[in-house]
Amino acid sequence: MSTVTLLASIPSPSENSISIGPFSLNAYGLMIAIGVLAAIWLLGRQLVVKGVGTPDDASSIGIWAVAAGIIGARLYHVITDWDRFSDNLEAIPKLWEGGLGIPGGLLAGVFVGIWQGKRRGIAPAELLTCAAPAIPLAQAIGRWGNWFNQELFGKPTDLPWGLEIDDAHTPAGYASDTTFHPTFLYESMWNLGLVGVLLWIDRRLRLGPGRLFAVYLIGYGIGRFWIEGLRIDAVQLDDVAGLRWNQWVALAAIAGGGLYLIATRGQKWPERPAPDDSADDDELDETDEHPVGNDVDDVDDVAADESDEDVVDTDADAGDDVDGDDTAPGPDDDGELVADTSVATDEPPD
Repeated sequence: MSTVTLLASIPSPSENSISIGPFSLNAYGLMIAIGVLAAIWLLGRQLVVKGVGTPDDASSIGIWAVAAGIIGARLYHVITDWDRFSDNLEAIPKLWEGGLGIPGGLLAGVFVGIWQGKRRGIAPAELLTCAAPAIPLAQAIGRWGNWFNQELFGKPTDLPWGLEIDDAHTPAGYASDTTFHPTFLYESMWNLGLVGVLLWIDRRLRLGPGRLFAVYLIGYGIGRFWIEGLRIDAVQLDDVAGLRWNQWVALAAIAGGGLYLIATRGQKWPERPAPDDSADDDELDETDEHPVGNDVDDVDDVAADESDEDVVDTDADAGDDVDGDDTAPGPDDDGELVADTSVATDEPPD
């Protein structure tokens, strides 16, 4: 391979694991795990922004949805590529070797996630709206696992970003120096762009509950359709009426998302009041009108009352010495002062 070709291509990793000290982590599983964590974080953020849930809700929903999604994705891959597993059943649980079908993972993960969300008081359509940008974020990161496994690449290409594949993973019939379309990179970049578009649409248009997920289905379906058309990996359903099976699934996603948008056109996200802020404002207003709990005012009131009492007592004593009058002070003066003092001194401080 020429020096120019080497510099104008993307090399593949020599190993599909990452070593950290004495530990060795499978890179495929690591990418999926990072994608899941990122998606749960974004889901929690969206739940809070929308006022329908908390980060704890996102963690609980994510655990259930991810577990179901992995099982569904693996089953989808096994079913659609049964020839690979029919005589090798022990390979079915070997997830670290690759082979997760996103359509199956989405189907299982969404249904289980909705079930868990309802248990936590979150409406299904509202949950799907919050999950819409989180799902492609997980997909964008997880796709890099295909790079480490040197799998699911596209047709041969001479483009500067062609992907190098070692001889052990090069399909039969291709020269060892052939470079291929890095479909993992295409899909990762497409999904990252989709995350940004979905967040922008959500902020600007405030679509009704569930409608943002329909936009995700359309956006992902479009990207998956053309990227799937570049792939050359052999699958059992690689030619169904001239298209690969996953291209038909992508078209179904586009159609489903479009029909939902038409059926719910005009719907906007419901406005929710902010009870906490208004309650705080009312509390502050009430405090301003009735400053009973003000520590400084209470201290000043107590000091003033004590001073008045001292003056009254002094006057009374002076009257006794001069006039010899032991008559008690009038109720209009001393009685009122005694009542004020009891209020100031008996009330506990804030």
